[in-house]
Amino acid sequence: MREFYAELSVLLSYPRNIVLLLSRLAVAYGFIQPATMKLHDIDGTAHFFESLGIPFAGVFAYVVPTLETVGVALLILGLFTRIISLFLAAIMVVAIFTVHLPNGFSVVNNGFEIPLYYLIFSLIFAGFGAGKYSMDHLLFEGDDHE
Repeated sequence: MREFYAELSVLLSYPRNIVLLLSRLAVAYGFIQPATMKLHDIDGTAHFFESLGIPFAGVFAYVVPTLETVGVALLILGLFTRIISLFLAAIMVVAIFTVHLPNGFSVVNNGFEIPLYYLIFSLIFAGFGAGKYSMDHLLFEGDDHE
């Protein structure tokens, strides 16, 4: 059984870089609409943040959608993936606790389900990096790392 598991583990590790690429693209896509909505109505975003009790709401009305927009581009490219993922994870933590947690878990009730998934994926990218199919690999890792 141990040999079977070892062989299966090796076999299943082959598509890991494709999975990381597809995951980065899916998460980037998920951030596009919220970032765009916030950017197109900065005043509304600032008022919304203020209603949530977020300090410096006017500043964060610019910071959050900017980080989300930059995050989309960096995730697509796989560039500075670990760094931007930490920022995106922080945004998701704030979103969960200020907006979604009171609504429960389910996405149907605007709960924290989807932001939790984005938080988990961001932490995966922070921990595992962008994978082989990324600018990070080309610029920083080369052939020395898998």
